[in-house]
Amino acid sequence: MSSRPTPVTPLPRLYAIVDAELSAAEGWNVPEVAEAMMRGGAGLIQLRAKSAPSAAVLAWAEVVVALGRRYGATVVVNDRADLARLSGAGGVHVGQDDLPASAARQIVGSEALVGLSTHTLTQFEAALGEPISYAAVGPVYGTATKAEADAVVGLALVEQAAELASGMPGIALVAIGGITLERASGVIGAGATSVAVISDLLVGGDPERRTAEFLEALENA
Repeated sequence: MSSRPTPVTPLPRLYAIVDAELSAAEGWNVPEVAEAMMRGGAGLIQLRAKSAPSAAVLAWAEVVVALGRRYGATVVVNDRADLARLSGAGGVHVGQDDLPASAARQIVGSEALVGLSTHTLTQFEAALGEPISYAAVGPVYGTATKAEADAVVGLALVEQAAELASGMPGIALVAIGGITLERASGVIGAGATSVAVISDLLVGGDPERRTAEFLEALENA
C-alpha cells in the first residue's frame, strides 16, 4: 500500500465546489464562478463536471488552476486523476465507484491532495487505510446536486467519523451535502475539518460575497 503523505497545511474550513452544470443553470461559466469564489477568499476549490467531455474539463481545469496560482488557491479536480495531473491541479477527488484512491495517488503524486467520498461508517473506516489526504462524509443533509443521492447521514456520522479520524492526523474530515450558511458552523462543531459547499455558494447570485459570508461564519466556528 502506498504511504500516506501528511498535509503540510490543514485544509481550510470552507471547501468550495464549482459544479459545471449547476453553474450553467445559474448563468455562470466555470472560470467565472471559480474566480468569484477565489476573490471571496476561497483557498480550496474543486472543479466538478460530471457530464462534460474530457477536453472541456481539461480546458476549464487549466484556466482555474492558473487562477488559483494568482489568488493562492488550491484546485482539486473531481473524478479525473489524469486531468488533474495534466492541468497541474493540486489534487483529485474520487468516489466509491471511481478510480481507487491508491491508483489516483500514483497518478497525481505524493504531494497532491487525494480525497475520497464515503457514505457509511464502514466506508469511512476503510478510507482511513488508504493513501488519502481527506475523507468526505455525506450527504449530511438532503441535496439536489447528485442525480442519485445517497442516504442522508446527518451530523451523527460526522461525529462518529471525527472520533475515528482523531487518531489519524494525516487525514482530514470533510462534510458535504446540503450544507448552508446557517448550518455550516454546526457541522464544524460536530467535528468536521471542513465543509464542502456547492449550491449554497450561488445563493443570491453573488458567489464572491457568499463565499466571504461563509468564511466569516466559519472563522470562529
